[in-house]
Amino acid sequence: MQKPKLPTACPSCSNTLNVSQLTCPSCSTQVSGNFTLPSLVRLPEEDQAFILQFFLTSGSLKEMASIMGISYPTVRNRLDDLIEKVKANTPKD
Repeated sequence: MQKPKLPTACPSCSNTLNVSQLTCPSCSTQVSGNFTLPSLVRLPEEDQAFILQFFLTSGSLKEMASIMGISYPTVRNRLDDLIEKVKANTPKD
């Protein structure tokens, strides 16, 4: 059985959701509050997979292009687009 995916957007208005409770699966301790989701978690699953692949290839865009079967410039452009997306969605403290 597949685990349910963490919702990141409100099903009613599409705004970003916050986390209000965390529970330890081992001892059932619960922590309540109003926590924002990290920037990377708020990205679509496809973008998260791209970032994970980038990490697993030690940042080698050449290796990523080979694995993904696309050109190096396409991988570079996608990474640049993701960087801009993360910058735009990262709260300024």
